[in-house]
Amino acid sequence: MSRTSWTKIGARASAFLLKGDRDGRGEVRLRRIAATLALAAVAAVVPLLAETATGASAAGTGITISTAPGPFGTMVVAGSGKFADYAVYFITSDQPPTYGCSATKITTIMGPYLCAGPPSNQNADWPALTTKGTPVAGPGVSQKLLGTVQRPGIGSQVTYAGHPLYLFDQKPLQTSGVGWDEPGIPPDHGLWYLMTPQGLPLPWSQMLATTTVGGRTVLGAMMVDGVLHTFPVYSLSSDTASTSTCTGACAVAWPPLLTGGTPGLIDGLKTSSLGTLKRSDGTVQVTYHGKPLYLYSRENIAKDTNGPGSHVLGNGNGLKSTGGGTFTLVTP
Repeated sequence: MSRTSWTKIGARASAFLLKGDRDGRGEVRLRRIAATLALAAVAAVVPLLAETATGASAAGTGITISTAPGPFGTMVVAGSGKFADYAVYFITSDQPPTYGCSATKITTIMGPYLCAGPPSNQNADWPALTTKGTPVAGPGVSQKLLGTVQRPGIGSQVTYAGHPLYLFDQKPLQTSGVGWDEPGIPPDHGLWYLMTPQGLPLPWSQMLATTTVGGRTVLGAMMVDGVLHTFPVYSLSSDTASTSTCTGACAVAWPPLLTGGTPGLIDGLKTSSLGTLKRSDGTVQVTYHGKPLYLYSRENIAKDTNGPGSHVLGNGNGLKSTGGGTFTLVTP
């Protein structure tokens, strides 16, 4: 599909959003509609599943956490209560006791923004999944990986494999939170993922394209940030085609570009340039010409001076890794 075709799809999505289906969630509702439309443009139409997960009954007052089949594989879901069968998400910048997604309202270039809050908070963009007791493992879930964390303005939030869990979608088994990258919103600075029963990110297949940074054409990944952006990707000089040296704190600041299949390519990019490597945690990272690819968690997004849009700046270029090596933009 040509760049013009993608632009037309984006324009139709923007026109739809301007009509504003406001149902009390205001901008939150618009962001969620944008997510659904943008992902439809990138990955075609991902059908919602007709079947639902059964989910075990909660023992005592604790919420049940279960699994369900989804368009990207088996995913962790809420297994009981009001949000039974709703997909749950985590953000890479949550590293308890510090959190990327907080219940503190901030001001962004798009206006007031509240990342998290209890499920009852209609203004929270990513409502936290909370529980009144010890969470209970449903089918496919490990009780050992379940936990809670007490958070101001939220309450007792469910964790899985140490990751606080959040809601986003409007109905069960919907996955409109897939593909969200929010580096420009402090303190979010991270990527949102569904979760596997093993407690790992459950990525989509990714879509690679080209973008322009400072007049230079570079490789990028198409992600959602309220609207569809092509975020520039980076390579690390200390990496090899089979090894990523960016782990731990480095991988929080520079999230690896993960994939759940074969990435799509547009703008004349060739499949022969693509590859993958299996990381030490079992996730699969995209490579390009043998270079493992990363996104920058603090990528700056600026408003366009001559219109209503925005663009990314590629401000991670030339930065050093905490483990050694330098991150640079990738030339297609």
